[in-house]
Amino acid sequence: MGAWGTLGRVAEGELPVHGRLVLPERELNWRFSRSSGPGGQGVNTTDSRVELSFDLARSPSVPEDLRERALRRLASRLVDGVLTITASEHRSQLRNRDAARERLAGTLRAATAADPPQRRPTRPTAGAKRRRLDAKSRRSAVKRLRGRPEE
Repeated sequence: MGAWGTLGRVAEGELPVHGRLVLPERELNWRFSRSSGPGGQGVNTTDSRVELSFDLARSPSVPEDLRERALRRLASRLVDGVLTITASEHRSQLRNRDAARERLAGTLRAATAADPPQRRPTRPTAGAKRRRLDAKSRRSAVKRLRGRPEE
């Protein structure tokens, strides 16, 4: 099953983004390093910080229309067409890996989502115009009554 598979059947290691986009494990590049912050005895010895990189510009798994949309929307986050996600909020590397995978899927899901339908400009109805002008007249009359009496 390739990029056109459904979310119902995803092979082990593949990252489902949405119905038309499933990323194979071989296209995900992992890097591990020591995480900053508290961590107890193992803080200086375990590589729990995770960097997950995905080459969006050259991936054969991403359909062309989705790739163009994602490249346009993620332009400020890409370095040479590569999207990198970092996770270091958990003390375990496994949990950080899961967090990075979820974050990558969410980022790509948002970037490849369809554009919202264009708003068609509308005009206020005649009744709405009349009600607005009536309300303005009433408010004007109230404010006029608050002023000094005319002699």
